[in-house]
Amino acid sequence: MNVFNIAARELRSLFLSPLSWAVLAVTQAFVAYAFLVKLELFLQLKPHLPGLPGAPGLTAIVVAPALKAAGMVMLLAAPLVTMRLVSEERRSGSLTLLLSAPISMTEIVAGKFLGVMGFFAITVAVIVLTPLSLLAGGTLDFGLLAAGALGLLLLMASFAAVGLFMSTLTAHPAVAAIATFGVLLALWNMDWAGTGAAEGVRPLFTYIAVTSHFNALLQGVVDSADIVYYLLVVASFLALAVRRMDAMRVGN
Repeated sequence: MNVFNIAARELRSLFLSPLSWAVLAVTQAFVAYAFLVKLELFLQLKPHLPGLPGAPGLTAIVVAPALKAAGMVMLLAAPLVTMRLVSEERRSGSLTLLLSAPISMTEIVAGKFLGVMGFFAITVAVIVLTPLSLLAGGTLDFGLLAAGALGLLLLMASFAAVGLFMSTLTAHPAVAAIATFGVLLALWNMDWAGTGAAEGVRPLFTYIAVTSHFNALLQGVVDSADIVYYLLVVASFLALAVRRMDAMRVGN
């Protein structure tokens, strides 16, 4: 067994779960609703846009808000997708067999992360199909669309890493889901929480908030600092998950 075997097994189990299909359906429905609302707004504003200097285009008015709506839905859905990654195996007893296999904890964590990221990548691809339908009657800023899709994928990667770590802490998937949602909600609202902080500390809250980096990418600003932020979040929580799995192997 190697990393890719574990990833394939996790991805297959996700698509065998009705919950995963429900997440896909609800996410797409919510994005489609936000898309149609913003499209109607664009059609109302369209006669006035040519006279405005630096007026936003179709992608900025319709697509970026739809991708942001997808991020908000995944804030609720990601804990449900990731809650069974380890906790379900602990509860069923199958984790003992995995821990005794001749494979490192890093490979196990990496495999599970890649498996759930495969599901999230498919989710992003399905979401992006909705904005592409605008090509039938208009033009899109593909650079802005690509930056937004990248931001959504990085956001989901951070959600997956947090959820995977939380799933290693308990044998109860529901507890893992609630804990994951709590951490993600804190990261999502960190920018808002910093509004009452001292002037010198406020930038720290802004940097920690996932929304500040996500919003920048939705605006088409691809900054290496934003990408590094998400990579740091993913690496930190995956490292914590590896340490937790090591502790469980020693305990066994």
